[in-house]
Amino acid sequence: MTFTIPDTVLAETKISSAELRIELAVYLYEKQRLSIGKARKVAGLNLIEFQKELAKRNIYLHLSIQDLETDLKNLNSL
Repeated sequence: MTFTIPDTVLAETKISSAELRIELAVYLYEKQRLSIGKARKVAGLNLIEFQKELAKRNIYLHLSIQDLETDLKNLNSL
């Protein structure tokens, strides 16, 4: 699906299309509507860049118990 926003609207809001993509991705991630992987793709950023965006906005990573258990297993296998 393609979503088009007129250039005049972007100009009025003083935001670039790239900034708008990041804003949308961060919002959807914060509301737990997108996973971090999908949100970073919407934002057009790699994982580290997207995590930095989240940190700048004081948005914490959404981790499940399963995620934490997997991380612990991986750390213990080092």
